[in-house]
Amino acid sequence: MPAAGTHTIVDWSRFCLIARRFPMIRARSIFGTIGRLPRRYNLPTITAERLILLLEQFVKTTGQPIDLLLVGALALQCYGFRERYTNDVDGELTGPLHPLVAFLTAEGVPADLTQDISGWSIVAMPPGYRDRATDLLSHPNLRIRLLAPVDFVIAKLRRGIELDLDDALYVVRRFQISRSDIEQAAAAAIAASPQDTALFLFQKTVELFCRQLPEQML
Repeated sequence: MPAAGTHTIVDWSRFCLIARRFPMIRARSIFGTIGRLPRRYNLPTITAERLILLLEQFVKTTGQPIDLLLVGALALQCYGFRERYTNDVDGELTGPLHPLVAFLTAEGVPADLTQDISGWSIVAMPPGYRDRATDLLSHPNLRIRLLAPVDFVIAKLRRGIELDLDDALYVVRRFQISRSDIEQAAAAAIAASPQDTALFLFQKTVELFCRQLPEQML
């Protein structure tokens, strides 16, 4: 069985059935309530459902297997925040990046992919985040995974802009993540990071974020 705070969904149709059972939770920002987010640039938005269809097409056309750890706004959609709009794909890909990036770009979908999302910040991801990730979809030659919710929160707090805080707060509420779980994950991330003054800013971001949590999550 998956660990507490994680979930496994074997295909998109099953996910949709499960997601409809939960009421929509509108994340409340530390600085206010976020509503529908404006579309960035003039690119069309993309949904997790459309991404799955595109990846299925890519695998069928190229024969190249895909193992994608989805992060960013598309992951947030899969956690239940269906109004979280985006026009790009963020994720950690096992295997060559260029063929998939070229394919998605040709389909009008910008992609920011890496083989190590921990390298996106001086602050490392908590060790073991890949092992804690759970399957959103697992088909032959196509696997899409999501971070454990607490790891997603840390990924957002590593950058810590207002929109990231909104995203992190939604996930904390959605999965009832405690302050102590966040603090422990943040401490593990700091311990795995190279010494840098950026760690002090991250630590302060975590402290500020945790102070804003509702009392029942402390």
